[in-house]
Amino acid sequence: MDTISLRRLWERASLSAQMGIVARTIKRAAVFAMVATATVAASLSHAGENKASENTEGGKPLRIVALGDSLTAGFGLQPGQGFPEVLQFALKSRGHDVEMVNAGVSGDTTAGGLARLDWVVDDGIDAVIVELGANDALRGQPPAQAKSNLDQILTRLAARRLPVLLAGMRAPENWGADYRQQFDAIYPELAERHGAILYPFFLDGVALDKKLNLGDGLHPNQRGITVIVERILPAVEELIMRAKARKAAGGAAAAK
Repeated sequence: MDTISLRRLWERASLSAQMGIVARTIKRAAVFAMVATATVAASLSHAGENKASENTEGGKPLRIVALGDSLTAGFGLQPGQGFPEVLQFALKSRGHDVEMVNAGVSGDTTAGGLARLDWVVDDGIDAVIVELGANDALRGQPPAQAKSNLDQILTRLAARRLPVLLAGMRAPENWGADYRQQFDAIYPELAERHGAILYPFFLDGVALDKKLNLGDGLHPNQRGITVIVERILPAVEELIMRAKARKAAGGAAAAK
């Protein structure tokens, strides 16, 4: 065998050996990555379980109804992208064991919410988010009428000692300053009267922003829902604290 042939054989053997080293290195790195990922996942899962157990009473999640209109229902969005669903995900990621119930109906008014209140908020509910009034304002219905309906909703929930988060709404400018003043005052007045948690404006940070709304300019898109959830989250966590206190008080009373 000549010198050139020997050199070629040596080069091939050397290249094959190098490729084998690289393959073994890649395999070891992959195994290490899999072990590390599994370890981290197990750690996070364990931490999440510990947090959830700290927030669960009797092994059952807190059930919160979101009573609202199309803004709650998730108009124009894919399943799982609506306000209650995204809120539930955010709360669970923060260690709260909750189940959000989407009781949003597109086109609903405060009158509609009042009419279906008793069967939507059943005995297994621990707290309620009320998001109603946008359609009343868009249709120019008398503010006194919307106020009366919301007042009755809050009165019935208070009679059952259910914690409530009241999400406010604002009237459109086309109805004039007097109408806006009367309508916008509904939510802080009723929240104070009934001891409800007030979130002043449900669409805070989202209204009139084209990037955060669907083409109709009225309903939030997926990004808009994310903004709403981020902003309302502290108020919802306060609602959860009240629901836990109510549940604990009920358990203590039953034990006597």
